[in-house]
Amino acid sequence: MVSSKSRFWILIGLVTISGFSQGMLLPLIAVILEQNGISSSINGLHATGLYIGILLSSPFMEKPLQKYGYKPMIMAGGALVFLSLLLFPFWQALWFWFILRVTIGIGDQILHFGTQTWITATSAKHTRGKSIAYYGLFFSLGFTIGPLMTNLLEWSIYAPFLISALLSMLVWLMMIWVRNETPAKDHTTAYGTSSIKRFGKAIKIGWVAFLPPMAYGFLEATLHGIFPVYGLRIGHDVNILSLIIPSFAFASLFSQIPLGALSDVVGRKKVIVTVVLGGIAAFLAAAIFEDSVVMLFVTFALAGLFVGSLFSLGISYMTDLLPKDLLPAGNILCGMSFSIGSILGPFLSGTFLDLAPGLSFFYVIVALLVLVLVATITKKSPQKQTAANA
Repeated sequence: MVSSKSRFWILIGLVTISGFSQGMLLPLIAVILEQNGISSSINGLHATGLYIGILLSSPFMEKPLQKYGYKPMIMAGGALVFLSLLLFPFWQALWFWFILRVTIGIGDQILHFGTQTWITATSAKHTRGKSIAYYGLFFSLGFTIGPLMTNLLEWSIYAPFLISALLSMLVWLMMIWVRNETPAKDHTTAYGTSSIKRFGKAIKIGWVAFLPPMAYGFLEATLHGIFPVYGLRIGHDVNILSLIIPSFAFASLFSQIPLGALSDVVGRKKVIVTVVLGGIAAFLAAAIFEDSVVMLFVTFALAGLFVGSLFSLGISYMTDLLPKDLLPAGNILCGMSFSIGSILGPFLSGTFLDLAPGLSFFYVIVALLVLVLVATITKKSPQKQTAANA
C-alpha cells in the first residue's frame, strides 16, 4: 500500500483527469451540436446534463461514504466516468448523449466528493489553503488540456472520447494500491442523523463560502459550453476558440498556489473579494474588445489569474467555517453549489444569446460576479468556527 503522500498525489491525478474529461466534453459537444444546427438555448440546456447528475447524486453520498469509506466511492465514480466516455461515439442521439452527460455528472460528483473530503479532512489548518489549491490547480490543468481535444474532430469523432476514456481508466487503476479509510464516525452525532439537518446547519454557518464554487461553476460551464457558440457567431475560427478557452484555466495554474498560500496568511474573505474584483474588470474588458483575438487571449488569461481559483478558495473558506463534524455535508454543498452555477450558466447565457444577440454575453458573467462581491463583502463571517478545525 502507498504512503499518505503518494495517496495525496494519486487523488490529485484523479482530479486532473476528471478536469480533462469535463474540459473536453463541454466545448466538444457544443461545437458538434452547433454544427448540426442545434439552437444555442437547446445547446446550453443540453450542457446542464453533467450538473443535473451532480445535483441528483449529491444528497445520497454521505451515508455510503460513512459505511464503505473513501476508496470504494472514488473507484465507483471513476468507473462511471470512463465507461460513459466510451459510449459517446457509438450512438449520436441527442437524448442518449444527455443521459451519458448525467451519468458522467454522477460519477464525477462521487469521485470529487471522495477525493475532496479525504483531502480536506487530512489537511493541517496552517497549510489547508495550499493543499486545497493543489486540488484546484490540477483540476484546472486538466481543464486547460481538455478543450484542445476539439481539434481531433477533423480526424475522427471517436478519437477525443476514446482517448479521454483510456486516460481516465489508467489513472483510476492506480487506486488499487491505496488503502481504504473512513471519515470520522462522530459527524452524525453533533447535528443528528438527518442529512437535511446537517445540510441546513452547514448552510446557516457557512453559506457565504458556497458562493465562490457556484460562481466558478457558472464561469466554467459558460466559457466552455456557450462561448464556443458565441465565438463562432461573432466570426472567430473554431480552432482559435479551442486555444482561447484554455487560456482561462492555464492562467489560473500560476495563481492557484500563491492565492491559496496567501489566504492561509491574510484570510480567505480578503482574497476572495480581491479576486472577484479582478474578475469583474477582466470580463468587462473582454466585452469591450471581444472582436480581437489577441485581447480575448489577454482578458481570458487575466480572468483566470483572478477567478480561476474561486472553487478551491471556496472549499478552504468552507473548511475554516465549519466544524469537522459538518465537513462531509459542507463538501457535498460545495459540489451542489458548483453544479447549480454550472446549470444556470449555459442556460442563462444561451437564452441571453437568443434574446439579446446584439449584446455581449460577458455581461452575464459580470452581473454574477457583482452579486458574489456584494454578498461576500456584506456578510459577517462567524469568527469562532475555525477552532473546531484546528
